[in-house]
Amino acid sequence: MLTREVADTWITRWDAQQEGYIPDREERFTVMIDALEAGTGRPDPLILDLGCGPGSLAGRVLDRIPGATVVAIDTDPLLMGLGRAVHAGRSGLVFTELDLREPGWAARLRLDRQADAAISTTALHWITSAELRVTYGELARVLRPGGLFLNGDNLTVGDRAPGLAALDAALRERETARRWADESPEEWGQWWDAVAAEPALAELRAAREETVGHHGSESTFFSAHEAALRGAGFTEVGTLWQRGDNRVLAALLP
Repeated sequence: MLTREVADTWITRWDAQQEGYIPDREERFTVMIDALEAGTGRPDPLILDLGCGPGSLAGRVLDRIPGATVVAIDTDPLLMGLGRAVHAGRSGLVFTELDLREPGWAARLRLDRQADAAISTTALHWITSAELRVTYGELARVLRPGGLFLNGDNLTVGDRAPGLAALDAALRERETARRWADESPEEWGQWWDAVAAEPALAELRAAREETVGHHGSESTFFSAHEAALRGAGFTEVGTLWQRGDNRVLAALLP
């Protein structure tokens, strides 16, 4: 059995290596939860977390909005296994294994009411532009009228403004170099290498090898997400918060 203590250790390391790439990660989380509170307008919202990983954002949402219900969706059994162990018994949090790229995933949630909002953080750039149309089309089916979607990720305007995108990248590289001048954080690949050497995670790791296939960052252009969201029926799409290409994309259904 994976214990809560072991899982907590690995999620703490996960959060630390994520912050190495996203120094403003906690600020971005805060902005997203502020927007959830303002945008849902109720103390008990039903929220979908798309590409939830180990539940880093979902847990923070429930810390701030304890009356919420968060349905956390991913295909990675290892990351969700860590999340289930750490959040075992926590009211309001349900981990669900579904592939957001597949038509029909929304119906398979079997929700008892329409969701008030959906969130995602550093996840949907793994999905191709073509698959995003499926993901967002399905999402529009389960969000209520006026429903809110928030996506925190590094989304560039390089296809529309390559000069500005290059400046964004340069600023991020310089800030990262200053932040980690004395000691570099654990990198994403190093974290996974360490996971491979952890006996307590062997079963989850084997399950992951059978189900997960990432092939790189597929949809990092802001325009790809905007087009897919508008095609799914979201009528307002824009940036709520931004630092370089690190942004919170927001979209509203009519």
